[in-house]
Amino acid sequence: MSAAFIFKIVIILLLIIIIFSLTSGMIFLVRDKGQSNRMVRSLTLRIVLSITLFILLFIGFKMGWIQPHGIYPEQQENNIPETERALLEQRP
Repeated sequence: MSAAFIFKIVIILLLIIIIFSLTSGMIFLVRDKGQSNRMVRSLTLRIVLSITLFILLFIGFKMGWIQPHGIYPEQQENNIPETERALLEQRP
C-alpha cells in the first residue's frame, strides 16, 4: 500500500472519530443536564481532533498525497502530482 492510500485511510478514520465525539457530546448534554464535565471533555477532544485533521490535510497537500479538485475533475492525466509527473518526464 502506498503512503497516499494509508494517509487517506487515516483521514477517514479521524473524520469518523470526530463524528463519534460530537455525537457523544450531544448524548452527554442530554443525559447529564450540565451536571458533569463529560460533554466538555468530549467536545474538547473533538476540537483537538479537528485541528489535527486540518494539520494532516495541510501536510498531505504539501507532500502531494492529496490533490484538490472541483466538482468535475479534469481528465486523469492532468491530476498527476508534480513529483510523479517529473519522474514520468525523466523516463527515456
